[in-house]
Amino acid sequence: MKDTPTTTSATTNSAGTPIPNHASGERRVLGYVRVSTDQQELHLQIDALMKHGIPKSNIFMDKLSGAKTDRPGLTKCLETLQNGDILVVWRLDRLGRSMQHLITLIEDLRCRHIGFRSLNEGAIDTTSASGELIFNIFSALAQFERRLIQERTKAGLAAARARGRNGGRPKVTTKEARVVLAKKLHADKSLDIDDICKTLRISRSTFYRYVRM
Repeated sequence: MKDTPTTTSATTNSAGTPIPNHASGERRVLGYVRVSTDQQELHLQIDALMKHGIPKSNIFMDKLSGAKTDRPGLTKCLETLQNGDILVVWRLDRLGRSMQHLITLIEDLRCRHIGFRSLNEGAIDTTSASGELIFNIFSALAQFERRLIQERTKAGLAAARARGRNGGRPKVTTKEARVVLAKKLHADKSLDIDDICKTLRISRSTFYRYVRM
């Protein structure tokens, strides 16, 4: 399904090219593409989106790791999208940093009455009834996975407590090398506390804790 963009210029994409405004009764289709490094190329994704009927002037892009929270191209894309628009990506992992981030982004688009499509996952298309159903199942599975992880974590902590262990870092003992050295250097008084902390790579509060042990 291809949606024809309008022709009246308004805002711009991440390359500074004008993006058309809404015309009466028409929907804008915008694209987003991303690769992880400058050494990788965006051509494959851009060509796929253009074959879908999206002009290059309507495509926002980033050359950043998906783990990065600050993605200027995506930010500008989300700011540009308006009620009735459609966002298209080449593949789901180009958009979200994680499953939860992806679900949150697409839910936000739905709340703003913006459609979403993924070309490689053709069943994910919130502009169609069947695609929206698939995405709802997708969201439910993600929530199910989160709950399983939470339950496993709680069960693991409970089992550890039953064996006499608590979660978190193991307790530091007086026999540990850093504690022994901190006590000796403090007693020697030949070094400033700041110098001791730098040598042992510990904070002042940790140093005083070691000394009091």
